[in-house]
Amino acid sequence: MISPVPAVMVSCGDIDGQKNIITVAWTGTICSEPAMCYISVRKERHSYDMIRESGEFVINLTTVALAKATDWCGVRSGRDFDKFEYCGLTAQRCKTISAPAIEQSPVNIECKVKQIIPLGSHDMFIAEVMGVMVDESLLDPTTGKLDLSRANLLGYAHGEYYALGEKLGTFGWTVKGSTLKSEKRNKRK
Repeated sequence: MISPVPAVMVSCGDIDGQKNIITVAWTGTICSEPAMCYISVRKERHSYDMIRESGEFVINLTTVALAKATDWCGVRSGRDFDKFEYCGLTAQRCKTISAPAIEQSPVNIECKVKQIIPLGSHDMFIAEVMGVMVDESLLDPTTGKLDLSRANLLGYAHGEYYALGEKLGTFGWTVKGSTLKSEKRNKRK
């Protein structure tokens, strides 16, 4: 019931050069130093063995423009379709790993598997972030800071996709200049 969650396309490849895309909603950051993340995948999925054997995958953030491809890659098997070709997606060479990224994605997170934890219906692939590629149009030209609010990212909750909304604040914005206590006191006056 923790939602919304990101809807990402995870791209992977095997040692024979096959590539695939799997849509994942169970993903996230687990450590900042070193940068680490996870995905959870069912053993029956075509991508499962590719990721386990290669030890690599790419988390590709998805956008409103990628919503149909995101859904389609989650309900069709790479055993039956070349998902890159069918969805008109371009496999992009990564900088640090062999698995392909999705060129149309605004952010590609290159991951190297460090541990696989069996959990029941899914296994969790814990991975170290080896590199990140970002669409340069999302970088502030003055500061170089990433502005994901312009990416129109997707969220997923209870079987439905959502476009993410407006930015409400930044980390620590509630304590910069005022506190919640002082705001409540001012409302009473």
